Amino acid sequence: MLEIINTSPSPLQNYLLAVLPKDVQARLFPFIELVTLPSAQVLYDAGDKLAYVYFPVDAIVALLHVTENGASTEVSMVGNEGLVGFALFMGGESTSSRAVVQSAGYAYRLKGTVLTAEFNQHGELLELMLRYTQSLMTQMAQGVVCNRHHSIDQQLCRWLLFSLDRLPDNHLVMTQELIANMLGVRREGVTEAARKLQKLEVIDYYRGHITVLDRAQLETLSCECYRVVKKETDRLLPDVFVAIGSLQLVR
Repeated sequence: MLEIINTSPSPLQNYLLAVLPKDVQARLFPFIELVTLPSAQVLYDAGDKLAYVYFPVDAIVALLHVTENGASTEVSMVGNEGLVGFALFMGGESTSSRAVVQSAGYAYRLKGTVLTAEFNQHGELLELMLRYTQSLMTQMAQGVVCNRHHSIDQQLCRWLLFSLDRLPDNHLVMTQELIANMLGVRREGVTEAARKLQKLEVIDYYRGHITVLDRAQLETLSCECYRVVKKETDRLLPDVFVAIGSLQLVR
């Protein structure tokens, strides 16, 4: 059971919510609930009927596909740029993926029926949600290419960059075992890749705490997959990233 709280942060810290027209915000915001998302919390499993969508504020949620023998691979991650549960407004009541909290924090929760009713008005929310879904599909498709054709070193760099883009600073709390599960690789491979980055002074890693020291070098060491996804997301959601820049200036 997720804990519901009544204090800040603001829903405007989720950038999809922030760029909605004022009249849409006025219709939706009375129905949203701020909830805590503990690390490793499963928001829904494959085949579950979805009841809510989640708009992360400072948490990251991983969408995983899990095999019959329990092995898993992350197909996309969602942070304060998006929402979890897009199957609801795409016409499906369930999905084949599992949604797991990758980095703990807060999110705003909204009943799927409320979002779907607004989506079916065929207004600005519909356009925004479809553009966001296309950006998420780009992330999924490029992830397949990356997992097939690029080294674990490059995959780790890509994954770290995606995570940083969804966090307020350059610090992550994440064990190597969990990263390996997300990437669908052996833990030893992640250990070796992290050791290389630490030797190059790109990251500092100690007992599950990762601090990125040189983001520019991290981008250089990553494969092109990070840049491909970021470029397409920026194209599809320019209004969202204007909002991100404005809010970061306020901070």
